[in-house]
Amino acid sequence: MIPARYQASRFPAKLMQDLQGKPVILRTYEAVLATNLFDDVVVVTDSEVIYALIKENGGNVMMSKGTHESGSDRIAEAVASLDVDIAINVQGDEPFIDKVSLERIIAVFKNDKDKEIDLASLMTPITDWDEISNPNTVKVIVDDNNFALYFSRAPIPYPRDKNAGATYYKHKGIYAFRKRALADFQKLPMLPLEATEKIEAIRFLEYGRKIKMVETHVTGIEIDTPEDLERAKKAWK
Repeated sequence: MIPARYQASRFPAKLMQDLQGKPVILRTYEAVLATNLFDDVVVVTDSEVIYALIKENGGNVMMSKGTHESGSDRIAEAVASLDVDIAINVQGDEPFIDKVSLERIIAVFKNDKDKEIDLASLMTPITDWDEISNPNTVKVIVDDNNFALYFSRAPIPYPRDKNAGATYYKHKGIYAFRKRALADFQKLPMLPLEATEKIEAIRFLEYGRKIKMVETHVTGIEIDTPEDLERAKKAWK
């Protein structure tokens, strides 16, 4: 499932921006489809423009209502009517999404015989301090079993001692949900920490749920700003 909201606070209409001949959202859709990992790939959008684009290119797309607090809320609405066990949420601004990372996140559920894990997500190590300090880069800290402790736009952990050897992880906007977890997510009201940071995964932590994080070393470019788009154009070449 690929949530695709037309308006974005930092970069309006970013999903319709040209990325070497095709709009960003179409590049993302085609990248997910090309992995051949899924029974179906669906764009879920509030935009008639995006809807028409995906349809014109032979893709699978659903309209959602326009007022959603997060991409996961949009996906929850769409998945409610579908017969699925697991839904993977790939953000529409992830045209560099790769097969290996998606296989790893799917493996979490294949190995979870007792169905104890409701949600999994991806993280990648980062070392560049400019990126660690950048509020557009969401960071995550985890416990010894790679369950998320917290997500933040601030540098976490705070580097009071930079020689302590802590690894900084960037949270990649890919989520894998059991269907029941998505249904729960939509019913749970947003609490202050999520509202403050504007990071939807925090909602699960605030309600005491666990998120299994999967480390990946495949780095891509998430298109949050016009500068990201320019970097993506160069990388695509």
